[in-house]
Amino acid sequence: MAHVLALYKKPADPAVFDAYYHDKHVPLAKTLPGLRGYEISHGPIATPAGEAPLHLVAILHFDSMAAIQAALTSPEGQATAGDLANFAQAGVDLLMFDSRKL
Repeated sequence: MAHVLALYKKPADPAVFDAYYHDKHVPLAKTLPGLRGYEISHGPIATPAGEAPLHLVAILHFDSMAAIQAALTSPEGQATAGDLANFAQAGVDLLMFDSRKL
């Protein structure tokens, strides 16, 4: 399985971010071809040292890295990536990786 990890930094107005994210961005992201699952964090995000400078973490699941690349280069992927500018002004880091169960 492969994953996209989106780390959203704390926005100036969390309520505006949350409304847009849930009402507009999530439905758009769920159109990504090959998407197998979509999870988001719930509640505060912490580190061992205390509070993290993050507002939300999203984990998108795909079958492979090739499936992620196909999704991101698709029209739906381009629309989803382009939508980030509409609500993630504080910044977002995107990480892509394969995983395996141990």
